[in-house]
Amino acid sequence: MKRSILTFGVLIIALLTFNSNTIAQEAKVGGAEISFDKETHDYGVMKQHGNGECVFVFTNTGTEPLIISNAKGSCGCTVPSWPREPVAPGATGELKVKYDTKRVGLINKSVTIQSNSVSNPTKIIRIKGEVKAPDATATPIKPAEGPVSN
Repeated sequence: MKRSILTFGVLIIALLTFNSNTIAQEAKVGGAEISFDKETHDYGVMKQHGNGECVFVFTNTGTEPLIISNAKGSCGCTVPSWPREPVAPGATGELKVKYDTKRVGLINKSVTIQSNSVSNPTKIIRIKGEVKAPDATATPIKPAEGPVSN
């Protein structure tokens, strides 16, 4: 008798555990989702000290409000800004990235985004391009005229 009660109790606990795990899995089906219009922005070739700003448009394709908790550039020259308020399901938002164009050379940087997206809570977007120095064909400065003294 004790054995059958114990077996019945274990069976009930197993069914309850399975049922709660199934409910938890079903709860994860809904939620916030983040989807970007592009995942890489190519500046192409731009001038040194030029405008290094770009915009990534995203949409919350989920069923719950999307919250971006953090966005961080891969270095100090890449600075993101994002909406701090929740983005409703179906709504769009903008994540702006500013790259400091004082450095000459190739650009290949990333921004890591943390959100409450169910399928992709950590998302990486990229910027690339090249910063060129001003033309070196400027007219040289004329030397001062007059006698040279020692």
